Amino acid sequence: MEKLINEFSIGLFFWQIVLFVLLLLLLRKFAWKPILRAVNEREQGIRSALAAAEDAKKEMQNVSADSERLLQQARAEREALLKEAREIKDKMIADARAQAQAEGDKIVRQAQESIEGEKKAAIADIKNQVASFSVEIAEKVLQAQLENKDRQLKLVDQLVDDIKLR
Repeated sequence: MEKLINEFSIGLFFWQIVLFVLLLLLLRKFAWKPILRAVNEREQGIRSALAAAEDAKKEMQNVSADSERLLQQARAEREALLKEAREIKDKMIADARAQAQAEGDKIVRQAQESIEGEKKAAIADIKNQVASFSVEIAEKVLQAQLENKDRQLKLVDQLVDDIKLR
C-alpha cells in the first residue's frame, strides 16, 4: 500500500476520474437508458401478462359458472320433461281405466236391462199360461159340476147369494 501512495500521481488520477465520468455518461446515455427501458418494458410485459392471466382466470370462472348454470338448467328441464311425461302417462292410464269402467258399467246396465226385460216377458208368459190353465181347469170343473141339474141350480143360488152379500 505504501508503494501506491508513493507512486500516486494527481494527473493520472484526474484523467482516470474524467474517463470514468465520461464512461458513466456514455453508459448512461447509450447503455443504461436502453437497459432500464428494456427492464421497464419487461416489467410492463410481466404485469400485463399477469393481468391477462387474472382476466383469463376470471373468464374461466365465469365460463365455469355459466356452464354449471346451463347444466343445472338442462337437468331441471329434463326433470320437468320426465315429470310431465309421468303425469301424461298417469292421466292416460286413469282415462283408460275410467273409460273401461264406464264401458263395463254400460255393459252391466244393458245386461241388467236385458235380464229385467226377459224376466218381465217370462212372468207375463207364466201369467198367460196360468190364466190359460186356470180357465181350462175351471171349464173342466164346471163341466163336471154342471152335468148334474141339481148341482147347477145349487151353484146358481150360491152365486146369487154371494152377489147380494157384497
